[in-house]
Amino acid sequence: MKQLILVLIFALFFADSFAQQDAQFSQNMFNKLANNPAYAGSNQAISAIGLFRSQWTGFDGAPQTTNLSIHAPIDRIHGGLGLSVISEEIAAFQNTSINLSYAFQTQLGNGQLGIGLSVGMFQSGLDGSLLDPSQGGDNAIPSAEVTGSAFDIGAGVYYNTQDVYFGLSTAHISEPAIEWSDGQTQQLNQHYFLIAGSYHELTSALSLNPSIYLKSDGSSAQLDINTNLLYNDKFWGGLSYRIDDGIVVLAGLELMKDLKLGLAYDIVTSEINKNSFEVMLGYNFNIKVDTQVKRYKNPRFL
Repeated sequence: MKQLILVLIFALFFADSFAQQDAQFSQNMFNKLANNPAYAGSNQAISAIGLFRSQWTGFDGAPQTTNLSIHAPIDRIHGGLGLSVISEEIAAFQNTSINLSYAFQTQLGNGQLGIGLSVGMFQSGLDGSLLDPSQGGDNAIPSAEVTGSAFDIGAGVYYNTQDVYFGLSTAHISEPAIEWSDGQTQQLNQHYFLIAGSYHELTSALSLNPSIYLKSDGSSAQLDINTNLLYNDKFWGGLSYRIDDGIVVLAGLELMKDLKLGLAYDIVTSEINKNSFEVMLGYNFNIKVDTQVKRYKNPRFL
C-alpha cells in the first residue's frame, strides 16, 4: 500500500500540470474563514481559531495540516477583515497558503449578507533529500530542496441569521501555475465550496444543528453531511458522514467563557483504512460596536 501511495504522489507532483485538492478538514462548521472570505467580520467579535489535523495516522509521511485564522468586524470599511494561514506537510512536500480577506457586510431581510474577496500567496516545496527513489538519475526527481510560489485570489458570499447560514465560495480563481526552482510546474485548479447549516431548538437546553459541506475541484468532490447536538450552549457531540470515505465523530465543550475546544475523529472505511483526528481551539474576543447594521453570530457556533 505504501508503494502505491508513493507512486501516486510522484504521478501528481512531478507532472508538468496537475490538479490538487485543497487541505481537508472535518470541523468545517467552525472553520468557515479557511474557505470563504465572505465570512470575515460576520460575528460581533474578534474571532480566532487554531486547528491541527493528522490524516491517515499510521502512514509514514501522512498529511498533517495546521490552520490559524482570525477575523473581526470593522465598521469604517463597512465589513470585516480576516487572515487565514494553512500549512500542510505530506511526506517530503509542504504547501503553505496565506490569505488576507475583506468582506462587505450588509443587512438583508432578517439576516446579514457578506460578499468577500481574498488575496494572498500559495507556496509549495519539496525536500528532495528526503526521497529515496528506487532508481537514480531521473531529472524529474530533485535531489535537493525546491520551492515556488504564486499570487492567489478567492471570492465568496455568506448569509446568516440567528437560525440559518449558507456560504458559497471559490479559491484559486486564476488557476495560478507555480514554477519551482528546478523548472517543474505545479498547477492549482479552481476549487468550489458550499456550506450550509441551521439551528433547531429541541428543549430549553438542547438543540440540533445539522449542516452540509461540499468541496470540489471540478473533477472530484467531497460531501460531508453532519448533525451536532448542543447542550446548554456549552457541550456538543455529533456525527458526519463523508460519502465514499467514512464517518466522523465530533465532540467539544466550552472550556471557559468564549473559549471552545473541538475534537474530530475520522473512521475511514475506504481502501486507505487509516483513521484521522483533528483538534480545534477557538476564542471570541467580544467587542461592542456602535453600528446600524446588526451582526449575527452563527447559530450556536463560533
